[in-house]
Amino acid sequence: MDASIHTSTREIVQSESVKDTTPREYDASTSDVPDGGLVAWLQVAGSFSLFFNSWQVPSSNPLLMLIPQFYRGIVNTFGAFQTYYEVGLLSNISPSAISWIGSLQGFLLLLFGVLTGPVFDMGYLHTLLAIGTFLIVFGLMMTSLSTQYYQVLLAQGVCMGLGSGCIFVPSVAIVATYFNRKRSYAIGIAASGSSIGAVVYTAVFHQLQPRIGFGWATRVMGFLALGTLSICFAIMRIRVQPRQRRQLLELSAFKEPPYALFTAGLFLAFAGLYIPFFYISSYAGGKTGANSELAFYFVSILNASSVIGRLIPNFYADKIGPLNMLLPCIVICSILAFCWIPIHNVGGLAAFAVLYGFFSGSIVSLPPSIIPTLSPDLNRVGTRMGMVFAFAGLGLLIGTPIAGALLNVHDHYYVKAQIFCGAVVSGSVVLMTLARTHKVGTALRVKA
Repeated sequence: MDASIHTSTREIVQSESVKDTTPREYDASTSDVPDGGLVAWLQVAGSFSLFFNSWQVPSSNPLLMLIPQFYRGIVNTFGAFQTYYEVGLLSNISPSAISWIGSLQGFLLLLFGVLTGPVFDMGYLHTLLAIGTFLIVFGLMMTSLSTQYYQVLLAQGVCMGLGSGCIFVPSVAIVATYFNRKRSYAIGIAASGSSIGAVVYTAVFHQLQPRIGFGWATRVMGFLALGTLSICFAIMRIRVQPRQRRQLLELSAFKEPPYALFTAGLFLAFAGLYIPFFYISSYAGGKTGANSELAFYFVSILNASSVIGRLIPNFYADKIGPLNMLLPCIVICSILAFCWIPIHNVGGLAAFAVLYGFFSGSIVSLPPSIIPTLSPDLNRVGTRMGMVFAFAGLGLLIGTPIAGALLNVHDHYYVKAQIFCGAVVSGSVVLMTLARTHKVGTALRVKA
């Protein structure tokens, strides 16, 4: 009997030992997470403003709005924007060269998180906000004065890309430290700022450029960015106490299969995610016969739908788990990418834009909720987010130019680019599924 007791005790000790070596979902700092209250929701408001300016000021800028139209041909779908560039600023620049402005900016936005993540973890939130605000506003002002390609590349691609990168990781990391049970929903509200920002900045430039000119229309965008970003200094504050010393990278994280597989999956997701956003306007003009005004607003339809897609899935993610919610959304996006191929009428394309915008919104808003669940403690969440989004930025950098090389706007040929979009997003589904399997197993009803 003593031997039996000894054996049972040994098994319990071994069992506890195994449990202790498994990375915990949250550290002790989560025990007093507010999960609500005035201060916590003010962080969401501040994060909303950062998303409003960091993710979508670039893609709403007049130069980036024209990028899709210059891939292997020009289709007059952007009205005043297109006319302006045909007769002026970039008329002597190759389409491929112009396309790299947008790709570089998006790449720097996400890649710079490798540096800003650890800086955020050390407690320098307001320093990052100050540098980011300056670079974004300065970049917009310099863009308004640009007359040559290299000036546009430096102001739009480099300056604004680095500025956006300074505030992007803080915009998602700070909310994760204030919420636990409501984390996904809070981040979804904050992330909806990017879609609303896209609609607002698009409308501002589209309405003002014909009336007051390119320079002043872009400066108005700069003043708008300055005003909305300044609010963040007054309301945002660090909750988790920073460590005194930090490593720039936490490479050991990639030894954890769920984290490594999720990172690879997000790389593929971002490689294909924005292809419809870049090309739907030119597709509308070339394949459906939509006029320039209607074709222009297809991007706004995508972004408006994305607002809802960052709220509803995130609300349910808190109930069933963010990874469980993300997987079906990515599956539907991959199916929609292939369904895009036979659409040749305005009504069908509008339906596609609404659905794709909705389900693609979760691919941006849910990862910030998933990464903390793949981190041993919240003190390292900024570093881990930065590394994940650096790989996502690499996918964004190469994905859209590859799609641009596969299509021919002049001949209205998009099939190869559409297949590429569907294929890489489908690959993301496989890797995300493996990440979930390594994290919680194959049981469907387990929260993940």
